[in-house]
Amino acid sequence: MEAVIGLLLMLLRVSHGVETCDGRQDGAQCYGALGGTVVLQLKDSASEIFRYQLLSNRTVILQGRKNQIHFNLIENRSSFTPSNGTFRINKLNWTDGGEYTVVIFDSNGQRSELRTLNLTIQAPVSSVLLVSECLSQGEMRVSCSSEGGDSPQYSWTLDGHTLTDAQLLSGNNESNNITLKQDVSGQLVCSVRNNVSSVSKKEKISTCGFIFINCTINMTHISQWVLEANNTLCIEPTTTPTMITDTETSTDNRSQLICGVRAAVVILLLIGIAIYFVWKKNKYQIAEGSADPRTMKYQENSVVMVEMRSSASEL
Repeated sequence: MEAVIGLLLMLLRVSHGVETCDGRQDGAQCYGALGGTVVLQLKDSASEIFRYQLLSNRTVILQGRKNQIHFNLIENRSSFTPSNGTFRINKLNWTDGGEYTVVIFDSNGQRSELRTLNLTIQAPVSSVLLVSECLSQGEMRVSCSSEGGDSPQYSWTLDGHTLTDAQLLSGNNESNNITLKQDVSGQLVCSVRNNVSSVSKKEKISTCGFIFINCTINMTHISQWVLEANNTLCIEPTTTPTMITDTETSTDNRSQLICGVRAAVVILLLIGIAIYFVWKKNKYQIAEGSADPRTMKYQENSVVMVEMRSSASEL
């Protein structure tokens, strides 16, 4: 719950471009967003301090006494509130970065306190680009890049949880390029942050269409990732009852009709050929009988006359 609240506060702070820093401890490290605003907490209150100074890189930029401000070098974009001891700088630029020194004097003009803090100006992260690519064995390479931003830091979550080594084939949770294993899927989020900003990008990832097969075929054990669309391994044949549809019945009837017609044509052709040859044979025999002068055909009950006349005359 605290992490969620901290993240919300960070996002709220970035959206307004305001950073706060507690400079009441010596050696404090502070950050400001380029073009944004930083609030330095120098004291709980300066209303009772006899005299004070604020130096930036050894140059006095603020000087006052109790509730009175005598001098402010960057008054056009800064303000000091004695009642709560805060110094606010707007429209931060690169030259605002460096060492700040708080000097407090007592009523005798003696230095009673000296503290320093370091202010670092960073360009905020403006946007994040997330690119994913499926590899040949179903792994997924994901690249996260940011536009702008000084000293970016990366982190990954999957479905709200930090990526683990069991899900990563290469890279780690702080890399900007990672490779996920074949069975990883879900809502992937890449977050890019630095000390003054935080931006994230999310993408729904799947398993690239690969499945894991584990079986034994013909005494051979197969255990690997394969593309599901092209998979022909470990698929057991299934026997399904044959259902004859009206379309299939109609097709069968049509085929049978075509075969019957073809058979009838062949039979008629053979009969025609046989008749032709019989007719041809009879015609040949008739033609042969007509060519013999000794043989003549008469009608039924007629007498075949053999040339006997000449023989009787001779007798």
